[in-house]
Amino acid sequence: MNLELNNKRALVCGSSAGIGKASAMELAKMGVSVTLLARNEEKLKQALSELPAGQQQDHDYVVADFSNPEQLKDVLSKNLKKQYHILVNNTGGPKGGPIFNADLSEFENAFKQHLQCNHILVQAVVPGMKEAGYGRVINIISTSVKQPIEGLGVSNTIRGAVASWSKTLASELGPFGITVNNVLPGATSTDRLDQIMVNIGKKMNTSAQEAESFMKSIIPAKRFAHPEEIAYAVVFLSSAAAGYINGINLPVDGGRTKSL
Repeated sequence: MNLELNNKRALVCGSSAGIGKASAMELAKMGVSVTLLARNEEKLKQALSELPAGQQQDHDYVVADFSNPEQLKDVLSKNLKKQYHILVNNTGGPKGGPIFNADLSEFENAFKQHLQCNHILVQAVVPGMKEAGYGRVINIISTSVKQPIEGLGVSNTIRGAVASWSKTLASELGPFGITVNNVLPGATSTDRLDQIMVNIGKKMNTSAQEAESFMKSIIPAKRFAHPEEIAYAVVFLSSAAAGYINGINLPVDGGRTKSL
């Protein structure tokens, strides 16, 4: 099975920490030249210094904030001068809470940060993918697109919209040798999960540690994922070996999602 990605270039979003950084690291290990993209330049510089780099690899970074789609479009037009074969769309999820209590602005902000920014990024890199005859668009979403998660009303709604957008895009880009797939992480050991444990603990009137134990108990694997385990799925879907996999939602969740 050919998983080598030498001479490929990837744009990885949200890559200064967590799943995004892990994805960038694993792609770099496979010979990919990586452009990191996030809003915190200091963290980007640190992540860049940690990327494995062979003789033919050329890593760099771009600073952009997904809260402003028009600014993102401007940043990309000025900084993306190379041909990209892989795009990993990834950004932090909206804040939690019941959907009934959500303000309209929460939906608008999440729609901008997730769907609109994903679309801007795709429009920026797909022409180069078509020219190369090779493209992989991988969206890091959530298992909520298969089974809504309690207390994440806005996220459930917007993630579902991204999944539908992605499935539509997969049909349109498939004839050009470009695949579009979604990776759906379950509970993964990141800073965001730590905060979720604190919030669950408050809701349950218990400690974050007890909330963590409860969360692990409902996962068949009885543990949280390591960011690298999500990244392995990203690497596989980026490879030539996954060339006939298109338009799917792939849960990487230790078996937590109950739906088929």
